[in-house]
Amino acid sequence: MPYDVVIVGGGHNGLVCACYLAGAGLKVRVLERRALVGGAAVTEEFAPAFRNSTAAYTVSLLNPKVIRELRLAEHGLKIVERPFANFLPLPDRRCFRLGPTTADTQKELSRFSRRDAERLPDYYRTIEEAADTLRGLVLETPPNLGMSWRSGLRALALGGKLALLSRRSQRDLWEIVTKSAGELLDWWFESDPIKAVFGFDSQVGHFASPYSPGSAYVLLHHAFGEVNGKRGTWGHALGGMGAVSEAIAREACARGVEITTGAEVLAVRVKGGRVSGVVLRDGTEIEAGAIAGAVNPKLLYLKMLEPGVLDAEFRSRIERWRCASGSFRMNVALSELPDFTCAPGKSAQPHHSSGIIIAPSLTYMERAYFDARTVGFSREPIIEMLIPSTVDPSLAPAGRHVASLFCQHFDPVLPGGRSWDDAREAAADAIVETVNRHAPNFKASILARKILSPLDLEREFGLIGGDIFHGALTLDQLFSARPVLGYADYRSPVPGLYLCGAGAHPGGGVTGAPGHNAAREILRDFRRQRRAR
Repeated sequence: MPYDVVIVGGGHNGLVCACYLAGAGLKVRVLERRALVGGAAVTEEFAPAFRNSTAAYTVSLLNPKVIRELRLAEHGLKIVERPFANFLPLPDRRCFRLGPTTADTQKELSRFSRRDAERLPDYYRTIEEAADTLRGLVLETPPNLGMSWRSGLRALALGGKLALLSRRSQRDLWEIVTKSAGELLDWWFESDPIKAVFGFDSQVGHFASPYSPGSAYVLLHHAFGEVNGKRGTWGHALGGMGAVSEAIAREACARGVEITTGAEVLAVRVKGGRVSGVVLRDGTEIEAGAIAGAVNPKLLYLKMLEPGVLDAEFRSRIERWRCASGSFRMNVALSELPDFTCAPGKSAQPHHSSGIIIAPSLTYMERAYFDARTVGFSREPIIEMLIPSTVDPSLAPAGRHVASLFCQHFDPVLPGGRSWDDAREAAADAIVETVNRHAPNFKASILARKILSPLDLEREFGLIGGDIFHGALTLDQLFSARPVLGYADYRSPVPGLYLCGAGAHPGGGVTGAPGHNAAREILRDFRRQRRAR
């Protein structure tokens, strides 16, 4: 018997979409290529007795509506906050701590600039107001500008919401969306440490200089989240990021979703101008009334559809879809905690449980980017290190630890025709040496490491170009233009084919929002079809 909907890709967005569809009474099957569900949000053993989040590594953007409606806490998901947001070792053997409260940060910041400490509350207010606007759009379906009267009404409603903002808030929002993070932060602050900790968010998954126009939006994109009801905070999922996906999968199964792992979809079948099912690598054909792709748009439209199915103009746009987040991911097993020169000690301290950022200035970040453009990867990369075993001892043997290293900038296309298979170890060594300059015991403490270059991220998780967001978060690839103008409403040029992954609005991060929103549109179409019959 055919399924109502087959979902291609069992990442967290595909699972969220499946939950909402099955909850509305549809017969749904999820097909996942890997041996476990979760996509990039998984926890795996990478060395004997050492487990960690393999790719996605921290929680904030997961939508509270999704958490609540899919009963994720009841399914075992527990998120603990960082003791403070970020810890920044500095070259002069000082350090900077961000949080946990504004007052704490002001006190810390006053050591570097009293002016910056005084301006900090106004900066937070500006970012929070802009983030509030973004929160209001995350679960909206973007209007397909100029396509239909419904889209026109949606655009008018959106304009009405923005018109309710004060003139100052409108101007602030426009500035943040269009400017570079560097320009924004240079106006607000004068000291390097505060600009670095805020500027880091503009570099996460964004292969560009912090002075590239639009990078301030990427900073804002990472500011609309929350943990346990506290806005703007980040946390650790106990059990690793796989705990998020596993909780969603439990709810999916409770709603009757059929989940199949080890099932690689090679093709989406189209008959009579409409999708009819999928074909797996082993030759199995599965019929379905609709297909939702929780994969990169390039995979769905260019690899899984026969070339003649899409019109040439749409296909050309997808071919130009930019995928390059410049990310390099590594997990390490440690015999002991890093002993930072600026904060000595191998016993667990609050900074060990925070986001440890190695990138002391915007100038450092820009140099890392131009290094990557010139020689392929930054010789002194931007690094965020988390050590989740400090709050979750289940991840490592007693007295040992695991650390996640999420690094920028690493060009997915190396110069001179070199392959990442040949460069990955040298790049990983550069990361280790960079950390070791701040924590001299780090290199010697490494017992094992799991490396994911941009090419590895593509092969393992289908992240084209190693892009963690399924497409760059640049102004030409956001909201009504994600992935293509005219198809921002999760539908595609092929009737019955939908996009429910991070390549759709609101983009990347472990949010669940694309899956939630796509399910709403799929259900609307099913209801229209039933009325028509």
